[in-house]
Amino acid sequence: MYTSRRVAPLLVLGFSSGLPLALTGGTLQAWATVEGVSLQDIGFLTLVGTAYTLKFLWAPLVDRYAPPLLGRRRGWMAVTQVLLALGIAGMALLSPGAHLLPLALLAVAVAFLSATQDIAFDAYSTDVLHKEERGAGAAVKVLGYRVAMLVSGGLALILADSWLGWRATYVLMGGLMLLCVLGTLWGPEPEHPAPPPRSLGEAVTEPLQEFFSRRGALTVLLLIVLYKLGDAFAGALSTTFLLRGAGFTPTEVGTVNKVLGLASTIVGTLAGGALLARIGLYRSLMLFGLLQAVSNLGYWVVAVSPHHVYTMAAAVGFENLCGGMGTAAFVALLMALCRQEFSATQFALLSALSAVGRTYLAGPLTPVLVGKLDWPGFFLVTVLIALPGLVLLRMRRGDIEALDADAA
Repeated sequence: MYTSRRVAPLLVLGFSSGLPLALTGGTLQAWATVEGVSLQDIGFLTLVGTAYTLKFLWAPLVDRYAPPLLGRRRGWMAVTQVLLALGIAGMALLSPGAHLLPLALLAVAVAFLSATQDIAFDAYSTDVLHKEERGAGAAVKVLGYRVAMLVSGGLALILADSWLGWRATYVLMGGLMLLCVLGTLWGPEPEHPAPPPRSLGEAVTEPLQEFFSRRGALTVLLLIVLYKLGDAFAGALSTTFLLRGAGFTPTEVGTVNKVLGLASTIVGTLAGGALLARIGLYRSLMLFGLLQAVSNLGYWVVAVSPHHVYTMAAAVGFENLCGGMGTAAFVALLMALCRQEFSATQFALLSALSAVGRTYLAGPLTPVLVGKLDWPGFFLVTVLIALPGLVLLRMRRGDIEALDADAA
């Protein structure tokens, strides 16, 4: 299944989706720091990535219109990939120390193009995959994205510091982005492409009308918010806990998180995708959701156990493994919920909704809970936070199983 013509290109396209994020985020901030830009100005650079949060606003344009070549989804991907390659390489012509404002504006343009590519890519993967391939497709997307983050984050910093310098590193990253066009050319068109909406107004209103006309639409939206909420709470300050609460060194935490954490996530997403094809969407969501909840107890064990790096590594590895499996099933659920005619807009809206719990609940409330309960009590509560999503999933079992049946 992972070598399917419909699944395999998603590895390259996932890489293309993840590559620009660090180049306009952490890596750009590192470059600005090295060149002596003030902390206040570096803080403003965090606003560059706003496009990723607001991409649902122009997703209807991607649904309604299409470039003249390669179809409605691949056409947008190819255009944005070429422009991204030029934009990333163009950032090498400027420097944060001397041209911060024009560099920041170019980074905003790169982030906008990257968010637009994500809209088209998510819609393409939703449209092209068969029902039994959704889990594998979701896993491959996550794998490509994670590898790209490693390349444009950690590897880019090493290359810029010790080998190529910042300008040449950005040129190299632009070249890698240009190569990703090959993934777009490699990917096939959906077997039964749906016609685009007849007007822009229809592209804006029809996705919402169609979704909310479904039975239990509001509870499905609530499920999207709640399903990974316990995972989000546990991970919100996990690095702070390991450093300050458990007393591990930055080197220990960095090594375990970057190496073992990444490897465990990759194994989890690939295993989750394979299992989903065998046991179906509902049972995968329930099983992986239970494992996500249980895996939070690993941090509780670290909090109450004597200081030992192997205990920490086991907890981080297990949590990332289960989180990866849950992510594969969750992305497959989002794909299944989208109608092909409006998959760009519906996926963008659903994915934005899925970030609500992480951004507006886990982030602000985690420090409060830790202050009230201390670390051991907090991690026990994260298991309880995961349960409402599983209860709601059980209540919507018929609807989830119907999604599999409809796609069969």
